[in-house]
Amino acid sequence: MAAAGGGTVKEVKSKAELDNILGEGAPVVLHFWASWCEASKHMDQVFSHLSTDFPLARFLRVEAEEQPEISEAYSVSAVPYFVFLKDGKALDTLEGADPSSLANKVAKVAGSIRPGEPAAPASLGMAAGPTILETVQELAKENGASQHINQSPPSMGDNLKKRLQQLVNSHPIMLFMKGNPESPKCGFSQKLVDILKKENVKFGSFDILTDNEVREGLKKFSNWPTYPQLYCKGELLGGSDIAIAMHENGELGQVFKDHDIEITDLETGKAEPNEGKGGISDSSGLSAATSDRLRGLINSSPVVLFMKGTPDEPKCGFSRKVVDILRQENVKFASFDILTDDDVRQGLKVYSNWSSYPQLYIKEELIGGSDIVLEMQKSGELKKVLAEKGISSGETIEDRLKRLINSSPVMLFMKGTPDAPKCGFSSKVVNTLKEEGVEFGSFDILTDEEVRQGVKTFSNWPTFPQLYYKGELIGGCDIVLELHNNGELKSTLSE
Repeated sequence: MAAAGGGTVKEVKSKAELDNILGEGAPVVLHFWASWCEASKHMDQVFSHLSTDFPLARFLRVEAEEQPEISEAYSVSAVPYFVFLKDGKALDTLEGADPSSLANKVAKVAGSIRPGEPAAPASLGMAAGPTILETVQELAKENGASQHINQSPPSMGDNLKKRLQQLVNSHPIMLFMKGNPESPKCGFSQKLVDILKKENVKFGSFDILTDNEVREGLKKFSNWPTYPQLYCKGELLGGSDIAIAMHENGELGQVFKDHDIEITDLETGKAEPNEGKGGISDSSGLSAATSDRLRGLINSSPVVLFMKGTPDEPKCGFSRKVVDILRQENVKFASFDILTDDDVRQGLKVYSNWSSYPQLYIKEELIGGSDIVLEMQKSGELKKVLAEKGISSGETIEDRLKRLINSSPVMLFMKGTPDAPKCGFSSKVVNTLKEEGVEFGSFDILTDEEVRQGVKTFSNWPTFPQLYYKGELIGGCDIVLELHNNGELKSTLSE
């Protein structure tokens, strides 16, 4: 996409290139865009013009779906999306088509055009012409917002959820890609197709370029912002980077075997015998030091999960499933991200004679992977094993409510989410906080009946929404609006 107006905007082609630029120490503004998004194209014109007004900053453009490693690093799930960095650290973000906010946030990291004055509308008056601004504003109106265009999928309906679930489960191995296996439309999709052919597995595919509802909905459904996406037995394995790494170290083939995926010679069409789990049995290759380290990690907590990613940011669907189960059981657990340490990743397979991840240990004993843990939860066996080994629920409802209330300095318990409120009172409070420029966390009480009922008793406040500041209840919609109208809300939330 060519930059209009002659601004100096550089297209970033790799994470390594971005890291090198960040290492230079100059202020950096990243614009994550997509070729299919009209708001991205028009905001890019504003972005380009601003680059001429702030010559000390580096303006970088990243095509979100073509650079999944970068997009995942900055948790990009919608476009247009901007990240503002200084000294290599992200200071702020902006989602949507809001030229004034973009200019102001650029000025914060790069210095205002006129010292002592805000960047907008001053810089926009000098930079982006009226035609560009009118176009962006018109786009915003068409999308039902005054200045903000959110390209992330709206709250997902039951029909779309059902359709996505059916698609994900339509084949044991399912690839959502750009194009089709015979004619991939991006290099990452091509790589994954090549890998699956080398693994000799049959797979289904879906061309996300042909259906924008699926393309946008699946990002939210699986909490994975880029394509391609690879699924095994209905669970997300990850994108191209994860699949490539798993293929290169032999783990991908083992995962397929562990989940009874038929290995087929694609030339002859004949199925090969599936040997299942436990492919590694000779532990003699482990040094004493490695064995001691692994034993120490397994013993580091009564419940330990070796997984891909972290509990808050799992890097594969199977790891996410076990995290969700442990949280549903209110079990305190330690975790180890095997993607960060290849010695542990490979050594633990030998040590435990278990060839795939995640791996769950309770009191030093290997319980198994995601399928076994899920089956144990459904049958009640997991709860029984935890009780027998003296592992009690680590969190009461009161503990959980305290943790949620204190999870953000300003915390809103509401119906729905800030982007999609489910009642008028929640919507009013969200709009008021945004108008005041207050950053806040939120919890959708419609998603958790235990929290919904518990917080009423905990705070002795019977209705929603409820707004908290530093763990203390401020009140509901009427009180928040009254404080706002009196000019006292912002000071109340910053004492």
